[in-house]
Amino acid sequence: MYKWLLNILIIIFFLSGFSGYSQIDKILKPVEIKPPHPPMPQEPKKESDEQLAAQYFRDREFDKAVVFYEKLFNKKKNQIYYTYYLFCLIELDEFNKAEKLVKSQVRNYPVKLKYIVDLGYVYTEAGEFNKAKKQFEEALKKITTDKSQIIELANAFLIRGQFDYAVATYRKGRQVMRNYPFYIELGDLYRQIRNYSMMIEEYLDYVDYDYSNMQVVQHKLQNVLSDDPDKAVSELLRKSLLRRVQRHPDKTYFSEMLLWLSIQQKDFELAFSQAKAIDRRLSEQGDRIFDIAELSLANQNYDVAIDAFKYILKKGKSNVLYLDAKIGILNARYLKITNTYNYTDNDLLELEKDYISVLDEYGRNASTIQVMQFLGHLQAFYSDKSNEAIELLYEAINIRNASQYSIAECKLELADILLFTGDVWEAKLLYAQVEKAFKNDPIGHLAKFKNARLSFYIGEFDWAKAQLNVLKAATSKLIANDALSLSVLISDNIDMDSSTVALEIYSRADLLLYRNKDDLALATLDSVFELTEWHPIFDEVLFKKAEIKIKQRKYEEAASYLSEIVDNYSYDITADNALFLLAELYEWKFNDKDKAMQLYRQLLTDYPASLYTVEARKRFRRLRGDFPIDEMTP
Repeated sequence: MYKWLLNILIIIFFLSGFSGYSQIDKILKPVEIKPPHPPMPQEPKKESDEQLAAQYFRDREFDKAVVFYEKLFNKKKNQIYYTYYLFCLIELDEFNKAEKLVKSQVRNYPVKLKYIVDLGYVYTEAGEFNKAKKQFEEALKKITTDKSQIIELANAFLIRGQFDYAVATYRKGRQVMRNYPFYIELGDLYRQIRNYSMMIEEYLDYVDYDYSNMQVVQHKLQNVLSDDPDKAVSELLRKSLLRRVQRHPDKTYFSEMLLWLSIQQKDFELAFSQAKAIDRRLSEQGDRIFDIAELSLANQNYDVAIDAFKYILKKGKSNVLYLDAKIGILNARYLKITNTYNYTDNDLLELEKDYISVLDEYGRNASTIQVMQFLGHLQAFYSDKSNEAIELLYEAINIRNASQYSIAECKLELADILLFTGDVWEAKLLYAQVEKAFKNDPIGHLAKFKNARLSFYIGEFDWAKAQLNVLKAATSKLIANDALSLSVLISDNIDMDSSTVALEIYSRADLLLYRNKDDLALATLDSVFELTEWHPIFDEVLFKKAEIKIKQRKYEEAASYLSEIVDNYSYDITADNALFLLAELYEWKFNDKDKAMQLYRQLLTDYPASLYTVEARKRFRRLRGDFPIDEMTP
């Protein structure tokens, strides 16, 4: 081993020459570890003049800041240093020095009229108002046909708080630049100073100047209207548009603007009037009217929707929207019946007859599949014809060229009817099919919710709650809220000993109500009160009884149950719901506006985080008379 080491050393020696000794020494000598040198002390970084000036300015030590800004400005005459330097001088009441500074800028930049404004500003701060006025008027006199100069001057006046001169700048600019009237700039200026009446006039003049700018103006107005809680601006806009429509009926763009505003305010009657006026004036095919009908339908304004669809039907069968309008009328009548309970037996018979007439005329196909769906619902839930409805919907889901979405809607309707007739398991199967086919779609979420609710009906509370918890994150706010409400209902009403007796009785009553067995549902709900002196489900029982009484059009009894919740269960989850529903009854059924206002105000005060606060505030203001409705002839 030593011989091998020696050979290695000899080889290293010959390769490295006579200097090898030192190399060998390095290899064999142990490495000496030396401690690192301590770091050299560094001098603190010196702050620049600009940093010091900014710090003194932030600390409002203007006497110190002005020294640095004067030095910086003399070294580099840029706008930033000038602005801060002038501000410091004004704050220190050094008006002579400020005057000298600004006058030098006026001499050096004669085209920049903003420096003349600054000179007037110095005189204003010094209390020399006549001299200030002279400078401001001098700036106006020097306006040329340079658009950017005019805008810069107006902004200079605005910055210095001279709003009237800013307005005068644009008006003078309008005189010298006849091809650019500054409507939008002046409108924006009025908006900044909150002169909304003049803002509206300038914006509408801009539309009148070139109606291709209408969308730009609508966007600007929408931003203002979104921050208009008292609807004061929207009322000013509505009146101005009405005046222009009446004075200039040939300028359809004002009617279009009024139509747009009516939709923003959800005033569908006025929107329909404007849409008709435009349709007649331009000899349109009814597309605009159809859109209004659909919007009215979505916002539960069924009468306007029906009138709008009828208007399209009057255009004749050759119109491309004729069939859609015919179906639209049926759907509006259907939704009015199913959502308001305000109908007669004759209404049901007439609607069913009209549905069947459409199917006879146009056949049972992809174009009429929604007719089949709604007719099935009507027959099952209102006309005691469940067997006919089931047969019809099985036919609908087998239409080959129908969209998968339409078929899914019919499957949900069929499942609802099967559940209504007591065929729970077939209903579950259909709900599951739709959920699987549309897993990440709102209709899939709806199917999942319906399946969870079915499980609730039959007492499978744990499984139902698990599905509902998933649905809390659903993209559809309505489904998410319904899922949350049902999940909370289950969680809050399982007894501490895990007993579900009261909840089982309630869920059975809920299923009976779903199946239109109202009297049996009421009797079942009453049995909950016989279980114990108190239970957390009592307020839900009272609310469900109120719903049944409303369905039966026994509004006084419904109000009694709702009042009991408001008085005795104000701390519980149903309290704000009950208060809002009670206010609706007084507004719409009892025609007691004062009492309705009182209840809406109570909701706003006691339950500010309620989902009903926005609607309650809107209704309270309407009842108070905040939104007058003017008559107009389109």
